[in-house]
Amino acid sequence: MLNPKINTMTITLDLPQELEQELSVEAGKISLSVPEYILQLLAVRKFLEGQLRTGAELVSYWQSEGLINSRPEIKDSQEYARQIRHAAEHRQHL
Repeated sequence: MLNPKINTMTITLDLPQELEQELSVEAGKISLSVPEYILQLLAVRKFLEGQLRTGAELVSYWQSEGLINSRPEIKDSQEYARQIRHAAEHRQHL
């Protein structure tokens, strides 16, 4: 994860209200402030631009962003994936 305290730059943007609301909603979904969310968006641009071409590059990128082992409460990732899959397969559709 990027450290916002190192080599920082402040940018002021005039955003359309609709875009500001969209960013706020998306940030809230993952419990981030809007500035933190925008920083995350900028941090993943390498991935979105296709600069990561191999699995090893992707894993290295995830490690540098602090995504590997970022959920210490999940002790068994395969069992957790099974639980998520089961919940998705058995959810009630409206």
